Amino acid sequence: MRNSPSMFINRSSGRLRAALALVILALVAVLAACGDSATDATDTGARTVPSAKGPIEVPADPQRVIVLNGNLAGYLYDLEATVVAADPRLLGVPNKPGEFPTGWAEDAKKQGTQAVPSGENINLEFIAAQRPDLIIGGGQGYPGQQSVNAYDQLSAIAPTVLMPTETTNWQDQLRFLAEAVDKPANVDTLIANYQAKITEAKSKINAPAGATVVLQSIKSQQPTLFIPTAALPALLAEVGFTLDTQVEAKAGNPAKEQSADFISFSPELINTVMDAPVLFTIPLAGGRSLEELRADPMYATLPSFTANKVFELPATSSRPDYRTVMATLDLLVERFQ
Repeated sequence: MRNSPSMFINRSSGRLRAALALVILALVAVLAACGDSATDATDTGARTVPSAKGPIEVPADPQRVIVLNGNLAGYLYDLEATVVAADPRLLGVPNKPGEFPTGWAEDAKKQGTQAVPSGENINLEFIAAQRPDLIIGGGQGYPGQQSVNAYDQLSAIAPTVLMPTETTNWQDQLRFLAEAVDKPANVDTLIANYQAKITEAKSKINAPAGATVVLQSIKSQQPTLFIPTAALPALLAEVGFTLDTQVEAKAGNPAKEQSADFISFSPELINTVMDAPVLFTIPLAGGRSLEELRADPMYATLPSFTANKVFELPATSSRPDYRTVMATLDLLVERFQ
């Protein structure tokens, strides 16, 4: 996730960005002239909405929305927004090129949503060719960071709203996006459905005693934990689990990207950082399963493993939106009632 640009690139990046922005603006102008009236939504008025970069003016009724973080796309379908293109990537969920996550693939098919090509850099030409009237990015994860990095170029194409990285609670994410697309009608209903479900879940879940940590089992096998304020640990706390709030300090407060909701640390620190008696593991793409971790002596001697208090959740639970938080609650009730 970290890049090391050369000195030449550092000195030239400002000129390159400016030149690229001019090219994109020219492309957008040509596409708008050749297209139909679908991009005329801004003619009906505008609104000012919050964004990580400060308040921004957006169309009153956006009709061609592009979302550049797959973790945010499901909300837009729940809000009945029109999504012309979406980044299909979800943390740890393997998809074939152009394939959407199962959680909202059917919605994407119904709307004719295009998959934003994935790569080390955002495909600005593809985005401009969709003639968006609103771009949504930011939030947790690598795709979110990509949109933050490309904010100036994206803003040259269409108004670009960035989800603040500190907005990890799914209800707050839902409200933020509902304001961005001016679709408030479904918000209260969705949150009321969740409140009823979590009240029921809390009455049934008997959480194990002791502190809890959440491990990302990743392909590189480097120890990686969600920080306590990340979405999934916060959900676990809400239904009765006690989080280990000292994991970052135990790991020596390692540096992380602004959009990261996790930390990575040296394997030599595992016994110190992961000494909590309860552990959840999330096997991401290429990561090891719980049974594979049990066979690793480095993990097998941890308190959570010796006490058999290690539990596995699917990758889709890692950054839950409305749909996956409901499914995750079902899994927790099934396991801990």
